[in-house]
Amino acid sequence: MHLHSHFATDLPELALPWQADPAPEPQVLVLNESLAEELGLDVEWLRSEEGARFLTGTGLPEDAKPVAQVYSGHQWGVYQPRLGDGRALLLGEVEDARGRLRDIHLKGSGPTPFSRGGDGRAVIGPMLRELIVSEAMAALGVPGTRSLAVTKTGRPVFREQVEQGAVLARVAAGHLRVGSFQYARASGDLDLLKRLADHAIARHHPSAREAEHPYLALFEAIVAAQASLIARWMLVGFVHGVMSTDNMTVSGETIDFGPCAFMDAFDPGAVYSSIDHTGRYAYGRQPVIAQWNLERLAESLLPLLAEDQDEAVALAEAALAHFPERYSADWSAGMREKLGLPPAGEDEEIAALLESLFPLLEASRIDYTSFFRGLARFARDEDDGFAERFDDRAAIRDWLDRWLALRPDPERMDRVNPVYIPRNHLVEEALDAARIGDMAPVGALLEAVSSPFQEREGLERYALPAPADFGAYTTYCGT
Repeated sequence: MHLHSHFATDLPELALPWQADPAPEPQVLVLNESLAEELGLDVEWLRSEEGARFLTGTGLPEDAKPVAQVYSGHQWGVYQPRLGDGRALLLGEVEDARGRLRDIHLKGSGPTPFSRGGDGRAVIGPMLRELIVSEAMAALGVPGTRSLAVTKTGRPVFREQVEQGAVLARVAAGHLRVGSFQYARASGDLDLLKRLADHAIARHHPSAREAEHPYLALFEAIVAAQASLIARWMLVGFVHGVMSTDNMTVSGETIDFGPCAFMDAFDPGAVYSSIDHTGRYAYGRQPVIAQWNLERLAESLLPLLAEDQDEAVALAEAALAHFPERYSADWSAGMREKLGLPPAGEDEEIAALLESLFPLLEASRIDYTSFFRGLARFARDEDDGFAERFDDRAAIRDWLDRWLALRPDPERMDRVNPVYIPRNHLVEEALDAARIGDMAPVGALLEAVSSPFQEREGLERYALPAPADFGAYTTYCGT
């Protein structure tokens, strides 16, 4: 196979040549065969010993140029001037069946100069967790990195206890981040900043090249892509958990599924990450944080927008002003679909419906995913007890009457409201089994979430909310 090295060649200042740690006994645990075929990779070869070495970064083509990427970032609102891939490597790019370049990127491949005291390694549980969630997001239509494989390394890794080392091979349109631009701007190298912007245009937003002001058009495209992405997160109840600027891509893809989770009971303040003590990245704050991150990107791009500082700031502010309206439009359109309502018309009635719905869900701690799927059953007269789940039954009955008056389409609802998501209790159950060598629960959960809208016999438990005794859920990044 051939790996391109466009990032490493075009932007050497942001690419540190590096090699993966040895993997004494690599063994492929999970292989995403359909994704492998989409990338033109030989599935049988990937399952071989040679393929396992490739998937751990220890057996690469001779012309490969693996690199650790360097970037800056605001983490928890505090600027960190030099972050970078502390346990990851970009192996290179491959051309998929549609002629698109896709990064192949490893997580858990060993320490780099950016590891900041960490061992650079990963273990089976968190890597399988990212695979499950990323593939579920893809099936839900949410842009993000894809998971090609999880491979055991045969190396013990020391955490609270000794665990089995693993490497995740993931695939994305690219790994350029807001933090990449922050690093380039802070370097004072205007040529580097321009080359980075040109690389982003060529790779992710080629239409900007033909614009009168290409760099402004690039920024506008990133704003639009992120508004669309965050709206999709909110619509499916996804909580990212660590929305630092180094975890926001310019491609508009979700990246870093480490401490993420899907919301159970509706709660704007839902936080799952063990280190988000203040709720900075809570579910309901994600649009605000996304705009804050884009402001940091705008600051980095100012020298490219105009020679005059005041003019550059005015252009950036005008572009940023479109984020709230674009996000609101995308979210509202998606919510109309979730409610089975037409894409246009009845604006005031639908706005009033939405305004009154979410306080009802929050007050009764209604499961977010189950509510929308159950709503379609209610519209078909298949769930007479639907209102009984709410504390204020009079209020929900009034809401249901107003909604039914708009003649919702339950079949349309079933096409966008999932039956199956990676419910937190099911993910943990599958990971516990995998740690003792039983991969069957991981396979069953992947089967369910890979076709999330299709209800199937035998998968009933995967559609149920968490049991009451599951308790509060906390996620960890696994470092």
